[in-house]
Amino acid sequence: MTGSVRLEPVDERNLEPLLSVAAAEAEPGDVMPPVEAPAGWSLARREAFREFHRASFAGLTGPTRTQMYAILAGGEVVGMIRMTLRDEPGTVETGMWLGRSARGQGIGGAALRELLNEAAAVGMKAVVAETTRDNGPAVSVLEKCGAKLTDKGEKVRAEICLDSPPPAL
Repeated sequence: MTGSVRLEPVDERNLEPLLSVAAAEAEPGDVMPPVEAPAGWSLARREAFREFHRASFAGLTGPTRTQMYAILAGGEVVGMIRMTLRDEPGTVETGMWLGRSARGQGIGGAALRELLNEAAAVGMKAVVAETTRDNGPAVSVLEKCGAKLTDKGEKVRAEICLDSPPPAL
């Protein structure tokens, strides 16, 4: 499956498939910021998901300074990965989520590698991420992609230098 992973900028064309995966295979709090709405994937929460993603359609030069990508595996949308400009020059922050059925197949690592290529192509020098120590799959993907990990209490900060290609999986 990992050989067929590719990224597509999130736009109107893939926003509804992305929402469908999120609603069927993820919790709202795992895929978007908290909003005042009834629990679960209510109509209000679905609209908030759309607006959250639409706010970043302008990419790194837009108001959110964020480029979101739909993760496609085998031609199907299975999750999202993003890069957001940080205040440190040449640095973007990343985060990702995958639908439950796409987890544990190497898709996360392949998507992160694609994002590292995208970041390097736009002149970035480093990609950073933050997760929790108990998020083993995220920590593992970050390590496999060459991240230097630093413990910060319950959080783990990862930094990937883009001066050299990431190690092969």
